[in-house]
Amino acid sequence: MACSRLAAAKLVLLVVATAAACSFSQPSAATAATHALEQLRPDDTGVSCLPHERDALLTFKQGITSDDDGFLASWRRGQEEEEDCCRWRGVTCSNRTGHVVKLDLGDSGLQGQISPLISLEQLEYLDLSWNEFSGSFPAFVGCFKNLRYLNLSHTSFTGEVPHQLGNLSNLRELDLAGSFMLYSHMHATNLSWLAHMHYLEYLDMSYINLSMVVDWPSVINTIPSMESLQLSGCSLPGTSQSMTQLNLTRLVELDVSNNYFGNPLGTSNALEFFGSMENIRYLDLSGTSILSGRVPPHLGNLSNLRHLGLGSLHNTMYATDISCTITDWPLVVNMIPSLKVLYLIECSLQSANQSLAHLNLTKLEELDLSLNYFGHPIASCWFWKVKGIKYLSLIGTYLDGPFPDALFLALNRLNGQIPLLPKNLRTLDIAMNNFSGHLPVEFGAPHLEVIVLSSNHITGHVPRSIFKLQKLSFLDLTNNSFYRELPIMPNLLSCLLLSNNRFSGKFPSWLKSFSKLVFLDLSWNNLDGTLPIWIGDLAGLTILQLDHNMFYGDIPVTITNLIQLQLLNLASNNLSGPTPQSLSNIIGMTTKAPKREWIEFSERLTDVLSVVMKHQELKYHSDGISDMVVIDLSLNHLTGEIPNEITSLDGLVSLNLSWNHLSGKIPKNIGAMKSLESLELSRNNISGEMPAGLSDLTF
Repeated sequence: MACSRLAAAKLVLLVVATAAACSFSQPSAATAATHALEQLRPDDTGVSCLPHERDALLTFKQGITSDDDGFLASWRRGQEEEEDCCRWRGVTCSNRTGHVVKLDLGDSGLQGQISPLISLEQLEYLDLSWNEFSGSFPAFVGCFKNLRYLNLSHTSFTGEVPHQLGNLSNLRELDLAGSFMLYSHMHATNLSWLAHMHYLEYLDMSYINLSMVVDWPSVINTIPSMESLQLSGCSLPGTSQSMTQLNLTRLVELDVSNNYFGNPLGTSNALEFFGSMENIRYLDLSGTSILSGRVPPHLGNLSNLRHLGLGSLHNTMYATDISCTITDWPLVVNMIPSLKVLYLIECSLQSANQSLAHLNLTKLEELDLSLNYFGHPIASCWFWKVKGIKYLSLIGTYLDGPFPDALFLALNRLNGQIPLLPKNLRTLDIAMNNFSGHLPVEFGAPHLEVIVLSSNHITGHVPRSIFKLQKLSFLDLTNNSFYRELPIMPNLLSCLLLSNNRFSGKFPSWLKSFSKLVFLDLSWNNLDGTLPIWIGDLAGLTILQLDHNMFYGDIPVTITNLIQLQLLNLASNNLSGPTPQSLSNIIGMTTKAPKREWIEFSERLTDVLSVVMKHQELKYHSDGISDMVVIDLSLNHLTGEIPNEITSLDGLVSLNLSWNHLSGKIPKNIGAMKSLESLELSRNNISGEMPAGLSDLTF
């Protein structure tokens, strides 16, 4: 215990010393030109990372106490290629200098105390967001004078935001946002350092306590390039009148929600406030007292406004009522031609049949009227207007009618736990949000056909109720934190995407009856055991990704029965034995194979296909999947020779057999693989001369 305290004390001293060593500096005249010349390092160059920067990254890793997802697994010492930090996950280098210019560790499941990274002197991009780092806010970040993007949002740092950030005079985007649960753990007493950021375009300090920063409007006004300002839940000091001191003419996005400003703006001040927002597109005043009981008609002049949030407006006229009664709001909203998103949560809206009947719903894409108790059901004729709307929330409104059977909420900032679903729902897409916690025990709806929950923070096990969804054909749970063994799924699934979680256990035996399965992705989990012989019975499989697990034993010969297979990825397992023969059976990897149409999944297959080519991880959307024909068996323990039959797969775009124990010669006819763009055979025991046909390949 004493040793750990001493180590922590040394680290704190190092951070303080580092912060003291950094001083304000003016932007270098050569910075822009240098940045224009810098290009991200392609892996076929001879430039490697610099030793002192590699050592700094390894020291950083030593401070990480938990990496359950193995994000930093590639950060290690070893052979020459392994020690090249430019090849490590999350690290990008300049191809001209070898300096690390980008460090992207966002949402990587890391915990621990970070060490200073001041050796990365050319860093331009740093993302440590959505991790659980302990300790004070890292003042050493102020040393990265070339930094253009900094994201430290949703971490567990505590204490005061350091003034050393003012050194970052080249910064364009700064995201320090906390969560509504943790905002009190970070604070700032002075924001004058922001005045040094002459190029800053985006600032998010939501849920950081700014109650002591009295002059915040004047500081913001010193940044001429500011376009997006996010200050939700910051306990901003001052009154509603202070909002009129902001230079709003250049802002495109403004979020000051959940800040209490006292008395609302008067009529003349409201005209001044809204009249200066000529470019505003996103405006959120929810949970403030800026407006009184009426939506000011000046809002109708905001011709560029697309998102308007007015939920839970405080009403100082009634001390016992935390929300205001908004009247005439449909008339004002109808005056804003570009408005697509309208949130009026908990606004004591009244007279549903009269007000809603006058609302023009043909232009809106998202509408949330939750927690407004209308007191009676709305007339059913109103609901035909919502058919084109993508998102509609009427929770707690006492409305009835034909609700939408599809909810598309992807790529938002929605958080909290996922609630029980409407019974008539057929499609649920809430990918790329901030949902967390466990799924409800009775998760689902009887008619569900599509579920997309990817890229959230959902944890726990998949509830067994999912087996009851007998109409389910598409399930995507990728990039979450699900664990335990997989429950039995409905056997009509055509796409089952479960990568980048913490599932454990054997290869699911219940998959044997999944005759309609086209796309199976179990990669980046903790699955083990051997691959079953019956895997060759899944005749419809086109894409099979089982990489980055702990499977062992031979690759079943029956895998070559999957004649429609177009992508086979078994990389980074413990597989052994020979490479299967009869590869010529897989006609899906030849030029004779008809191109599969992915139209039915095109709206849902977003960044789900990841392929390593030429040492780079490439992600493909649905429109590029049909062109990707890949075999990746790298990082296993395969033995024997490379089968000659592999050369018959003349549609292959990428073949990776590296980091195995293969021996013998390269097949003579390898030049027949005319479609090949990437061939990786390194780190094997291959001998003999290079086949003459190898020169026929134009990578």
